[in-house]
Amino acid sequence: MIRHLKSAALAASAVLVASAGGAQAATYALDPTPSTVAWGHYDAADKPVLTVKSGDTVVVRTLLTNNPTGLERNGVPPDQVEAALRDVYANVPASARGPGGHILTGPVAIEGAEPGDTLEIRILKIDLAIPYAYNGFRYGAGILTDDFPYARTKIIPLDRDRMVARFGPGITLPLHPFFGSMGVAPPPSFGRYDSTPPTINGGNMDNKELVAGSTVFLPVHAKGGLFEVGDGHAGQGNGEVDVTAMETSLVGTFQFVLHKGEASPYPRAETPTHFIAMGFDDDLSIAAHKAVRNMVDFLVAAKGMSRDDAYMLVSVAGDVDVTELVDRNKGVHVMMPKAIFAK
Repeated sequence: MIRHLKSAALAASAVLVASAGGAQAATYALDPTPSTVAWGHYDAADKPVLTVKSGDTVVVRTLLTNNPTGLERNGVPPDQVEAALRDVYANVPASARGPGGHILTGPVAIEGAEPGDTLEIRILKIDLAIPYAYNGFRYGAGILTDDFPYARTKIIPLDRDRMVARFGPGITLPLHPFFGSMGVAPPPSFGRYDSTPPTINGGNMDNKELVAGSTVFLPVHAKGGLFEVGDGHAGQGNGEVDVTAMETSLVGTFQFVLHKGEASPYPRAETPTHFIAMGFDDDLSIAAHKAVRNMVDFLVAAKGMSRDDAYMLVSVAGDVDVTELVDRNKGVHVMMPKAIFAK
C-alpha cells in the first residue's frame, strides 16, 4: 500500500512504500520556501525542516545563487524567474541570511545520526529545473581579478532535450549537472559557518565528479547530521576559475544511509568508476597534502594496504586534480580507479 503524507508548513510530502519484508522506506519531496532554506550557512544550531530515517529518499529542489533583479537585468524574461526564488528573496529576513551567499535547501535530519557516525548520501538523480544558467565574475573574486576589474554576467541557455548548453556562437557544451554545495552541519563550535569555503563538513566542494550515480560520505558533527544542498551547476571546469560555474537550479534525488559508529575523519566520495579523497585549505599545497594523505588513509583502511604501498599506489595510479581555486579554501581531490582492484 502507498500512503501519502503532506506537511504544508515544511513544503514536504512523503510516500511510504512497503517492502516485501514489511519494512517501510519513505520518499519525500522538499521544495525551497522561506521556511525551508538556509541562506549562506551551515549551523549545528539550525532546526531541521524535515526529518527522515536511514534508507529514506528525498527529492530536493534547489535555487540558483542569484537574485531576481539581477537575472532580469541580464536578460532573463520575468516569467522565467522562478516564483520560489522571488518568494525566498522577498520573505527571508536579513537576520537569517549569511554570512555566505548560497541558498541551500534544508537542513534535513536523519534519525539517530550523531557525532562519530558517517552519513552516506547516494545521488540517485539530478534534473534541470530551469532552461538557463548563468556565469559571472566580479572584481575581488576569481583568480584573475586584477585582469578583469569589473563585473559581468552571462546568461547561458540550456537545451534539456539534448543536454547541452549554448554558450555562444559555435560553442556547445555538454551538461553534467551536479550540486556545488552538499554538506552537513559542522561542529557546534563553528557557529554559523559561511557556506563559501568547504571544510570538514563538506559544503561548497564544487566537485564536478559528483553527478548522478555518485555517492558522498560525510562525517556527522551534530545531532541529525543536518544535510543541506544547493549551488546547482549545469557544468563546470576544474578550478572554477572565475568564481562561478554554469549556475542553475536543480532537482536532486538523494537516498540517505546512516553508518552508526563508523567515524569518517574527512569527506570522501565514490563514483561508479573511482574512489575520491578530498582536501580543503586556503593554501593549495596544504589542500593537496590533505587530499593525498586522505587517499592513503582510505586505502589502508578499506583495502588493507600498508601505508608505504598506498602512498606508492597514489603516485602511480591516482590523479590529483584541482577542484576549485576560488572559495577561500581551495579544493584538491584524488581520483583512484576502482578497476585496478581485484574486488
